[in-house]
Amino acid sequence: MLSQMDEILVAINEFITGVPLMVLILAGGLYLTFRLGFLQLRRLPLALKWMVKNEEGGTGEVTSFAALCTALSATIGTGNIVGVATAICLGGPGALFWMVTAALFGMATKYAEGLLAVKYRTVDEDGHVLGGPFYYIEMGMGKKWRPLAKVFAFFGACVGLFGIGTFSQVNGISSAVQGFFDPDQVYMVNIPGLGEYSWTVVISSILLAICVALVVIGGIRRIASVSQVVVPLMAVTYILFCVVLMVCNIKEIPAAVGEILRGAFNPSAVTGGVVGSMIVAVQKGVARGIFSNEAGLGSAPIAAAAAQTKEPVRQGLVSMTGTFIDTIIICSMTGISIVLTGAWRVEGLEGVQVTTYAFQNGLPIPAQAASFILMLCLVFFAFTTILGWDYYSERCLEYLSGSRKVVKVYRWLYIAAVFIGPYMTVAAVWTIADIFNSLMAIPNMIALFALGGVVVKETREFFLKNRSGSNVAQ
Repeated sequence: MLSQMDEILVAINEFITGVPLMVLILAGGLYLTFRLGFLQLRRLPLALKWMVKNEEGGTGEVTSFAALCTALSATIGTGNIVGVATAICLGGPGALFWMVTAALFGMATKYAEGLLAVKYRTVDEDGHVLGGPFYYIEMGMGKKWRPLAKVFAFFGACVGLFGIGTFSQVNGISSAVQGFFDPDQVYMVNIPGLGEYSWTVVISSILLAICVALVVIGGIRRIASVSQVVVPLMAVTYILFCVVLMVCNIKEIPAAVGEILRGAFNPSAVTGGVVGSMIVAVQKGVARGIFSNEAGLGSAPIAAAAAQTKEPVRQGLVSMTGTFIDTIIICSMTGISIVLTGAWRVEGLEGVQVTTYAFQNGLPIPAQAASFILMLCLVFFAFTTILGWDYYSERCLEYLSGSRKVVKVYRWLYIAAVFIGPYMTVAAVWTIADIFNSLMAIPNMIALFALGGVVVKETREFFLKNRSGSNVAQ
């Protein structure tokens, strides 16, 4: 039964997440990049400066940095550790090149999303903020486009409940915990209707569901407060160990970079024909890049809308740093670590096992310690992603229903999905996530093409007005 379900999901996924979707998302990034004059490169130093300098006097629920951390909490997750490994194993080292390339253009996409989210958001009398693609579709494109906004919100709620937010993250956590504490599956328990699972999987799913419940019930402010602490701490920790790994294997880096570049355009030269064509490398790289940084999905602008700011352009710049940090820095480090240690070539390894092998064989510490470090990073990355996507899903559902009451019921469904996530097969988990990601991206990309002129106009006016003013100088 499960194998048949996997086959059905794969067929649906291949139909939806094929070349047309990749072209749509990359075309959107290219379109915005050229119309904005490569703003993501020219204004990156300013964006990084504003990333940690909150704006004074802005309207919103959380600080600009907290909004970014909430967005990063949803993007820095299993995609950075498991997703990169999966992309390289399926598409070869060249997949990393296409992942980073897509992220570079995706920064322009993320900038536009953040700008439009603030421009078209709504603020209630009690200060409650609601914004994101559903509002910039409805208010920016016009009321007649409201059905498209509803479609986005529906898929957004589904992605949180069945895709990025729960199953894939929890599955990654349980696999990492089992891989460390019970790799030989000695301590097993039979669950009627599901099969045999390690006690570590059962216990971790229960503890995780409890921790998620304790945070998400507190709403955006509690999610943001947790994200502001956990995300920077774990990101810096993970980056530090990746740097140590690369320094210890510095002689292997030139060869690894060569493999990545050759594999991007001629995969068979690197893989010996084992991994397929350039199209596969592009597809896997772009797909996993989208999964990781979410540029084009329309998720991050939901968090950006809550930022305490009065300048849409400023928040757009802060938002685009999320893609830079998530993919161009963290995913690149993971990918290089995997390639230079040869982890992607080891037969029988899957998902997190590939990155674990890289850490065990690349770091100058005992293998058990390397496994423990990676497990902790993955657990915390995935945990914060679960929190971030609960917020996104709630906002989508609130837009759909027009009421906050239904959100309370949804939270318990979300917690239940977290609990059952470990019992989904690895293949099904990633396939479901890709399907809902793609369906969510389509209405958002339509809006970004339609509102590209608004983004360019707002950007031009902002920098002309502040050419010698305090906003840009600070």
